[in-house]
Amino acid sequence: MSENNEKKHPAPGSRRLRLQADCGNCYGLCCVALPFAASSDFAEDKAAGQPCRNLQPDYRCAIHSKLRQTGFRGCTVYDCFGAGQQVSQVTFGGKDWRRTPETAEQMFEVFPVMRQLHELLWYLDEALTKEAAHPIRKELLAALEKTQRLTEQGPDSILQLDMASLRTEINDLLLRTSELVRAEAARTWKGASPRRKSYGRGADLIGAKLRGADLRAANLRGAYLIAADLREADLRSADLIGADVRDADLRGADLTGALFLTQFQINAAKGDAQTKLPPALTRPEHWSA
Repeated sequence: MSENNEKKHPAPGSRRLRLQADCGNCYGLCCVALPFAASSDFAEDKAAGQPCRNLQPDYRCAIHSKLRQTGFRGCTVYDCFGAGQQVSQVTFGGKDWRRTPETAEQMFEVFPVMRQLHELLWYLDEALTKEAAHPIRKELLAALEKTQRLTEQGPDSILQLDMASLRTEINDLLLRTSELVRAEAARTWKGASPRRKSYGRGADLIGAKLRGADLRAANLRGAYLIAADLREADLRSADLIGADVRDADLRGADLTGALFLTQFQINAAKGDAQTKLPPALTRPEHWSA
């Protein structure tokens, strides 16, 4: 494949390397554009568009090494899917909102929209890596290329996007991918007592006792797994898109091949060295050894 074709059609899975935050090429957008309220995740209130008091002139965090100890746990959980550097370096061509304050308001409005676009790219790129999704590969690729083009538009166009319609369109493809992948996984495990659990979107599993549970190929889309005990649980090929796993105990759990899992979710959960993660995700520094 030629270099130009590789850039136009990168190998499935490789695009996610570009959808990881590169704070060195971002103007601290998540520290300014987004609001937060005093809570267990944030030590104080901050309005949208107001720079965090810990943001330094070089856009680095003054307390980065001790965020969790000083009440800013939420900062260690957040992930922008690389939207920060896209908005800073591409959408606004490297313009610094401090030096060009006339761009600030629009830049802060574009950032959360770009994050949504990049999140959709993350899911679509993952879907394209699944052999079981081959029957809808052309549709997935078309959706990915369409979404990629949207990220390359100017700020005015980005702010006019109908994100609700786009998310609905792509979610249909992701749901079909999930069904294909989980059905294939269930066939593979036939005779090994796999149970394709379906809790329904938004299932209330807050604090659920699921230690050692066989959740292979389970449908956990949008499930509330806050503080759930998932120690040693088998979550291989489970669909976890949109699942809330804040403070869920994933120590020793097997998340190999878990569908549509993000770094944001992993950062919000608890785990250890025995937790098995998909290769595109990294083990958070705050997890136990």
